Amino acid sequence: MKRLAFILIVAVLGTGVLLSLGKWQMDRLTWKKAILQDITNRLAETPKSIPQKPNPEADRYLSVQAKGTIEHANVRVLASRKHIGAGYRVISPFVTNGRRILLDRGFIKTDKPLTAPPDSPVEVIGNLHWPQEADEYTPEPDLKNNIWFARDVSDLAQHFDTEPVLIIVSNITPMTSHIAPLPVDTTGIPNDHFQYAMTWFSLAVVWTIMSFAFLWKTRQKTKGKD
Repeated sequence: MKRLAFILIVAVLGTGVLLSLGKWQMDRLTWKKAILQDITNRLAETPKSIPQKPNPEADRYLSVQAKGTIEHANVRVLASRKHIGAGYRVISPFVTNGRRILLDRGFIKTDKPLTAPPDSPVEVIGNLHWPQEADEYTPEPDLKNNIWFARDVSDLAQHFDTEPVLIIVSNITPMTSHIAPLPVDTTGIPNDHFQYAMTWFSLAVVWTIMSFAFLWKTRQKTKGKD
């Protein structure tokens, strides 16, 4: 009887743990959906002027508009687009209202020439962002070939001596040849919590079935000995 009781306790505890992990992932799913909806709402807002002192947390994804000139200096950040292939994000200093900030002008394929920006002022609509793309495995920028591997706003601002503020262009007038705006969206933000939850719930079902099968076999063996 003690052995049967032990197996039953393990079965109940194991199922409880797996179900609680599944519920935790469902709670995370609700949390992630709220975040994605908030980002979507912010991206759809009417563009505003760039704040004087943007906050990387409070102003992330803020829809903004500005008029200014794009400097000829640039860096190319390695990127890729589905169905298109490898290319670069082109980032340049942008002068607007006496301020120098960073402008993510968009995507250019590796085989396309990078033409100079217009000397006349451009109208920009986009979103403020501080991408968190770099980690301990990200290579250092290849300064010789002007290729970077992440959009680290602090490093880019130091490189260009600008404010640590980045606008990712969604629309620019006039456009530069071969550079297509690559706006901020939510497609690159993973949301796998439902799949994780189903995995935990499935494991809970399997654990329960196996536990009671083992319990039944153990009980049958116990009866046979009696």
